[in-house]
Amino acid sequence: MKRLIIAAGILISLAGQAQDATIKSMQETGTRDLADDTARKRGWRKGINMNLGIAQGNTSNWAAGGEQNSFSINTYVNMYAILKDGKHRWMNNLDLFYALINTTSQGVRKNDDRIDLFSKYSYLIRKKWGFGAVMNFRTQFARGYNYNKTPKELISDFMAPGYLTLAPGINWQLADYASIFISPISGRWTFVTRPELAANYSVEPGKKARTELGAYLTANIKKEIMKNVTLSSRLDLYSNYLEGKPQNVDVFWTNVIIMKVNKFLGVTYNFDLIYDDDVRAFGPNLSSPATQIKSLLSVGITAKL
Repeated sequence: MKRLIIAAGILISLAGQAQDATIKSMQETGTRDLADDTARKRGWRKGINMNLGIAQGNTSNWAAGGEQNSFSINTYVNMYAILKDGKHRWMNNLDLFYALINTTSQGVRKNDDRIDLFSKYSYLIRKKWGFGAVMNFRTQFARGYNYNKTPKELISDFMAPGYLTLAPGINWQLADYASIFISPISGRWTFVTRPELAANYSVEPGKKARTELGAYLTANIKKEIMKNVTLSSRLDLYSNYLEGKPQNVDVFWTNVIIMKVNKFLGVTYNFDLIYDDDVRAFGPNLSSPATQIKSLLSVGITAKL
């Protein structure tokens, strides 16, 4: 629960800061392409943001040690389509991450991999309140391995796992760039299409999916926090009613910070934190859950369409 309190506190703090008069000017420029535009009465707003980062290094007779040659490439693509029509709001967001690193000693390894589709529809019943539904789908593009074992051991693949969440509920629009959606009853499905990986994700032998029914909360912030620095943060919390352990809250927290240097050059920082009590692939016997943390800093070419 400490993870839940810390993560929720950070999001609430960020939203609260936006109300302070000392950053009023920041608010005025903050949400151009990121969230609900109050000046736009109706219609679609669509766009694509892309970042490509490349790094290369080499050493020769280097006394301090290091890889003889190294090369890494990472890509981030964000596509969004947002509809505003009267009391109807429909936000669609697709994040694609993929990164590879190649070193002389270890060869080519995957460093980042995620497909994350998030869609939220809401119908306003008051200025900041509405009801609607959320759909979220997550998986990865390619196979992932545990390189600490010899030979390397397969631990993930496309749709192994894959996660689908469907949640009707209530939407609270704190500000144009921040919202909280709460669903007291929602469905979540974990798909594992490779039988040898089923136990890692608590899927019963012989089956390819696991069904959960529980409470769901998602908090979103998309904002320019200072000039040329954009934060996109989403916190998902899920409590499963079916197995008698609703206190074991699953946490998915993803953050992307984009710092624009000039028209074509930018710095991207990704930070992800996951805790899923059903992912039992850690510990001495590789049969326990654990907090998963991943971060990636990239300097590269940016483009916006």
